Amino acid sequence: MKKLKHELDILRFTKQIKADPDNPAFYVNRGFSYYYNGQYDLAISDFTKAIGLEPDFFTPYNNRGNSYIQTCQYELAIEDFTKAIGLKPKNGIPYNNRGFAYMMMGMLKEAEADIKKSLELNPNNIYALNSMAELYAAKNDAEETCKWLKKAIEKGYNNWRYIKTSRTYDNIRDAECFKRIEQKGRNIGDAGIEPATSSV
Repeated sequence: MKKLKHELDILRFTKQIKADPDNPAFYVNRGFSYYYNGQYDLAISDFTKAIGLEPDFFTPYNNRGNSYIQTCQYELAIEDFTKAIGLKPKNGIPYNNRGFAYMMMGMLKEAEADIKKSLELNPNNIYALNSMAELYAAKNDAEETCKWLKKAIEKGYNNWRYIKTSRTYDNIRDAECFKRIEQKGRNIGDAGIEPATSSV
């Protein structure tokens, strides 16, 4: 059902682009739809077009960065998130996203600084709370992982399928506290797959 919705949205935004090809918002909207449809290269293309039309447009930098993460192009993602931070330094979302990209590159010190900055700007950012849990998992610290993951869940993070399948948690899957959290997810049922990073 979601896939059909995204495909219908793509058709709708394509018509809008044909009618007004110089409107960057239409490319961002279609890029969102491509992204959530798993068509990351097409999403990158649309976000790039939006940036070409409006170089100081925050949203396509952040979301192209997320698309680069999905295609494991972490250095390019970091460049985009850094640009987004420069455009909106009080927005915590690109800090968390850049922190996640650093984490995937094994740059844990840089990741921690960015994720903490994201939480400083928005303490209730459930994605940043989850990222902090993933950071401690990368450090093999199960107790801190579970503490931060519980905080994320208490604030509304409910992507149980991600928690159960993401390789970012592989280091601590055998920890008793993590098993209890996973069991809670099995009792509640799976939410849909969502990206680890945040779009805007």
